[in-house]
Amino acid sequence: MSPSPTPGSPSNRAELIPRPDQPLPTGDAKVEAVRAMFDTIAPNYDKVNRIMTGRLDVRWRRTTVDALGLAPTSIIADLAAGTGDLVYELQDHGMSAIGVDLSMGMLAAAPRPFPRLQGDALSLPFPDGSLDGVTCGFALRNFESLPRFFAELARVLRPGGRIGLLEVGQPSNPVLTAGFDLYFGKVVPKIGARFSDARAYAYLPRSVDYLPPPTETLRLIGGAGFDRSHHRQLTGGLAQLFTATLRRS
Repeated sequence: MSPSPTPGSPSNRAELIPRPDQPLPTGDAKVEAVRAMFDTIAPNYDKVNRIMTGRLDVRWRRTTVDALGLAPTSIIADLAAGTGDLVYELQDHGMSAIGVDLSMGMLAAAPRPFPRLQGDALSLPFPDGSLDGVTCGFALRNFESLPRFFAELARVLRPGGRIGLLEVGQPSNPVLTAGFDLYFGKVVPKIGARFSDARAYAYLPRSVDYLPPPTETLRLIGGAGFDRSHHRQLTGGLAQLFTATLRRS
């Protein structure tokens, strides 16, 4: 399945992205803000990502796919797939992957075709127990409800299926923490404003506030029916990776 989506967003969609002086949205308002933000930044998303991370994001995605530990013939859904980076990595490992994203703009900005569809990660268009694995890159903070998200992963995975969830981290070293906070809070918005959209890249660092502590995330994952849950810091905590296995009944 390789549709060719087109954005078609109204010109005022960017107004749905909260300004720095506005509170972070919740519920349906958060869903619409996230959709509007990614539709807005889609054209230059890959370029800004590489600049912001110094291409470390490429290494982190490779690590995520390796951590799944699944056979090359596995069927994987990549959620919040964006322009397809994780899908391409999964395909390079010989896996069959389909990307799902809320933002039509992001899917349309993919540099080359991949199996993809627009959809909500909290209500996936897959039958129960139909997938061997699920990946997700830098999107946990964008979902309206993490408990519902983890429950949906458990629904679509077969028993023994694996998840690999990559997200922005928080370094444990105080010096790294200070540098990270300065870079992510001050420098990233300037890079975003230079190459993309100032309002969206002012919102992105603030969205980290949605993330619960790793211990709470692991608790939620376990409560959804997963075991062998593991939290790993990448590159000194600049990113973090959650992996787990769906319990066999």
